[in-house]
Amino acid sequence: MNRREFATRVGAAGAAIAALGTGTAARAQGAPVEGTHYVKLSQPLPVTPGKIEVIEFFWYGCPHCNAFEPMLDAWQKGLPADVAFRRVPVAFRDEPFTAHQRIFYALDAMGLIPTMHRKVFYAIHAERQRLDKPQEIAAFMAKNGVDSAKFLENYNSFSTQTKVRQAAKLAADYKIDGVPAIGVHGKYFTSGTLAGTPEGSLKVAEYLIQRERKG
Repeated sequence: MNRREFATRVGAAGAAIAALGTGTAARAQGAPVEGTHYVKLSQPLPVTPGKIEVIEFFWYGCPHCNAFEPMLDAWQKGLPADVAFRRVPVAFRDEPFTAHQRIFYALDAMGLIPTMHRKVFYAIHAERQRLDKPQEIAAFMAKNGVDSAKFLENYNSFSTQTKVRQAAKLAADYKIDGVPAIGVHGKYFTSGTLAGTPEGSLKVAEYLIQRERKG
């Protein structure tokens, strides 16, 4: 979902899933093409040395991200040891994006991403919960066995606010204007739109990882 789609199609979750598993990949025979299947940043970004960094940029409210998550999760679990994968929640405007960013970082601080990440997606897209107000979010957490007081402490913490600002800067530096998108080692990004399908974006990411590994 990009900025324009968000402005005009908030709530249109069902239609967004149609691209999954259907359609023809735009990726041509052979290697993906720069400028078509992926974008190379004009200025490389700093990365942590030692591993190849892969980032998924996402938003909990995005139907594309919701549909992509099971595929992405299976893929990232099979990544080789020299690849460091992480998720970064983006915000195209303050609300409800910022609340959803804070949900992610509060859960991350509590070590609950493995158990709660998919549940947040399900609550928003299957149960039609907005999860954009602290009281509603706390009730959802309590219902799912999370200490709501501790969650809110992390949700409102300085650390979470700092990570939200850092996420905004990273997404801006990568020039992300739609999600889900995949950034590779501070140099490239791809997406289902660029690659042709969500599956295609993972194939392009694999190509970019191999390219980075070879130097």
